[in-house]
This record gives sequence, C-alpha cells and structure tokens, in this order.
Amino acid sequence: MPELPEVENVRKGLNEIVVGETIDKVEVRWPRIIESPEQNVFSKRLMGQTIEDVRRRGKFLLFYFTDDVLISHLRMEGKYQLMVPEKDGRLPRRSKHMHIIFHLKSGRKLVYHDVRKFGRMSLVEKGSEFEHKSLEKLGPEPTKDAFKLEDMQEFLTRRKKAIKGVLLDQQMIVGLGNIYADEVLFLAKVHPVTPANRLTDAEEIRIHEATIQIMGNAIKSGGTTIRTYQNAFGDEGSYQNHLKVYGKDGEACPNCGNEIEKIKVAGRGTHYCPVCQPLKG
Repeated sequence: MPELPEVENVRKGLNEIVVGETIDKVEVRWPRIIESPEQNVFSKRLMGQTIEDVRRRGKFLLFYFTDDVLISHLRMEGKYQLMVPEKDGRLPRRSKHMHIIFHLKSGRKLVYHDVRKFGRMSLVEKGSEFEHKSLEKLGPEPTKDAFKLEDMQEFLTRRKKAIKGVLLDQQMIVGLGNIYADEVLFLAKVHPVTPANRLTDAEEIRIHEATIQIMGNAIKSGGTTIRTYQNAFGDEGSYQNHLKVYGKDGEACPNCGNEIEKIKVAGRGTHYCPVCQPLKG
C-alpha cells in the first residue's frame, strides 16, 4: 500500500502535469470506486471544473477543483497516469485496470488505474473537505513543525497496545504504514511489541526523532517501491535501497550482524533485530 512518502511524490507529479486542466467529461468504468456522491452526480459535477491544485493529507490526495475537492485514497494498488495522444491523435491502448478516466479539454486523459479496485474517491464541496469522515480524525503530519513530542507522549500514555500497532494508528500520526513503522522502531532501538504506555522517556524521544527522519528521507527518495508503486510520471521510488529491516528477515542486521527476525504484531508482518531491539521485562 502506498504510504505517505509515496503519496506525496504522486502529488508532486500530478501538480506538474494536471494543474490548469479542465474536465471535459468523466468516464466511470468501475462505480464502486466512487464512494460519494452517486456515480452520475460525481461525473456531472466535475464537468467544466478546472484542477487548481493537488494537495495531500496523510495518505489521501486532494484534488482542488473550481468548486469541489476530490478526495482520493489509493489503497493497495491505485495509481494515476496522464495519457497523451499519439501523433495520429489516438491514445495508447486501454487496459482492463483503467477504472476512472478524466477526459481533459486539452485532449489528454488522466487515468486512474487500480488492479485490486480497492481505491476510493469522494467529491465534496470546497471548504468542507476536512469534515469528511476520512480526514476529520487524522493526526498530525510527520514533520518537525506539526508532530510534537508532548502530544505523542500524551497519546502513548493512554495506549497499552504494542508500539508497532500504535504507530499505525493514523490518529496519532498520519502516513506511517508497515514498512516505515518497522524502520522507525529499528532506528529508535525499540522492540515492536513493547507496550506503548511502558516506553521510557528516552525511547519516546528516539521514536519521535526517528519518525521525522525516516519519513523525511523517504520523501526525498521518492518513496519505496516494493511491488508496483510508481509516481505520476511512471517512476519508481528508491527508498527500498535504504531499508534496514523491512523485508530482510533471515539477513544480517546492518548494525550488529545478528539475524533479522519476522513476527506478527497487530496483524502485520513485523521485522526487527532482537539484539538491537531487545524486549525488556
């Protein structure tokens, strides 16, 4: 699933290629992707509106149109591609995974692909986007300015769950998924099953700093490509080349040489080094 760094780089690419484009019509080939309003209303409302900006909140893309905001969640396999006509005016051949096609007045098409069809879109009136159920309870962005240590500590004191699961809670901080949670805990030297409310002050500080560092570096690297992630230009991320523990079970820890192990925490496969991240009694 694309996590925050991947979605941020999709956003950057979309801003370069579709801002200023006006919608001619919207072709919905898999209606379930449209969460609200009803499919026909969705298509009609967007006709004639211009894309003014593409922003992000957590793992959600926000397309700002003339009057409305399109909230898009890519889920597991969603991706956007701009299709440009060939010299003869024809567009590249369609694939069966093109589920939403935004026909642009320029003759180009912004296509939403989704192999698993898990992605969702909602269209809301501009100004009400942060009242939408998908955005209203999201926590802060993982940046130095937004993500405050004191707020994180307060959140953790009320959670008995394993810290790995708490890092995935989008109400504490947005954007972390399985990959980056493992990398944050490794950098912070914290065992993933440690109860959140039993962390020491030093461990909390390390988790806070590691979160900001890991997410910032991942964004700069264009995100992580494990299977199919690509940005709006079809480029893959490169942060997978910097992963220390995720997907490395059975390999040597880059710090101590001990074998990296994989366990299940909060229902997710979790990678860690038992020497660098010891579980305290």
